[in-house]
Amino acid sequence: MEHFQILAKDKKSKARIGKLKTAHGTIETPFFMPVATNAAARYITQEQLQETKTEAIICNGFMLSLKPGLEIIKEFGGIHKFMNWDKIIFTDSGGFQMLSERFLKGTTEHGIHFRSPFDARTHFVTPEKAIQIQNALGADCIMALDFVPEYREDKAYIAKAVKQTHAWAEKCIAAHTNKKQLLFGITQGGIYPDLRKQSAKFINKVDFAGVAIGGLCIGESKEKMFQMVDVSIPLLDEEKPRYLMGVGSPRDLIEAVAHGIDIFDSCFPTRTGRHGNILTTRGNYDITKAKWQYSKLPLDEQCACFVCKKYTRAYIHHLFKVEEATGLMLVSYHNIWLIQDLMQKIRKAIKEGKFEKLRKEFSR
Repeated sequence: MEHFQILAKDKKSKARIGKLKTAHGTIETPFFMPVATNAAARYITQEQLQETKTEAIICNGFMLSLKPGLEIIKEFGGIHKFMNWDKIIFTDSGGFQMLSERFLKGTTEHGIHFRSPFDARTHFVTPEKAIQIQNALGADCIMALDFVPEYREDKAYIAKAVKQTHAWAEKCIAAHTNKKQLLFGITQGGIYPDLRKQSAKFINKVDFAGVAIGGLCIGESKEKMFQMVDVSIPLLDEEKPRYLMGVGSPRDLIEAVAHGIDIFDSCFPTRTGRHGNILTTRGNYDITKAKWQYSKLPLDEQCACFVCKKYTRAYIHHLFKVEEATGLMLVSYHNIWLIQDLMQKIRKAIKEGKFEKLRKEFSR
């Protein structure tokens, strides 16, 4: 495909290096996207994101259509100019909100009834409307509307979700008019290998620019998650970028790359950071614990971010204890920096034929 090219492959795993070309730049895979649901990552500015070497983010098309609304974003010439971000933007269709009782009111074969979190009004999102919203926003890569089931649902319900996702996928393709954007399809199937295979085959044959594996990392075991990735990957065209939605912990990222995934997004670094969870090269820890109140160590002795250069664990522990928002910003910045630094190391290791060494060292 013109927009995606494979540059290198690891000899001992399915890890690979690719190059994804979009309207706002070319990015090397595998890469990680911080979540900027409402056109902003939580407690971190666009300028700070760029400092962390972030080259792509993901926003939520449905949420942005509610506030500030499409008319306002159109007035600015699209989402990039509205939020002053000149790098790559993905937008999600809103299907993921099906997992939230706060949003979901019900579904039909034609679409999803959502409750607005702002005024409780009901909005009916069809596949066509999801694409129209994202076409208007002007993101570089957009997602088809999928039917996202809870992983605990029985097989009959998951099968229904797969069937609905496939029907909506074809409607999304037909509705897509902004050809500068790359439209990704999404597979479903829960933790059932036969349904996963069925969905991977179907979405792969539709004319999507890339394929996302959806409905995982939502409560199932890691073993099951990677099993479903493994049954899906062989059925996807090699020249299409592969996107595992919702994965963002360091261990999961390395393992998913080893299983052949190219693209990731997650609010894990910022969401867990806001609860005091510090990501480091040697594992995670809780900065709110009393043991850190006298510590003069940085958050991570191996990290080169400005937070680790300037501030101690004791100081950031104090900020959390007094509920000072600056602490949330500092930890969010550090956690995203660490993830982006890890992704750089992963790409370098694949190029140099040292990925398995990095994987084993990190696992230890």
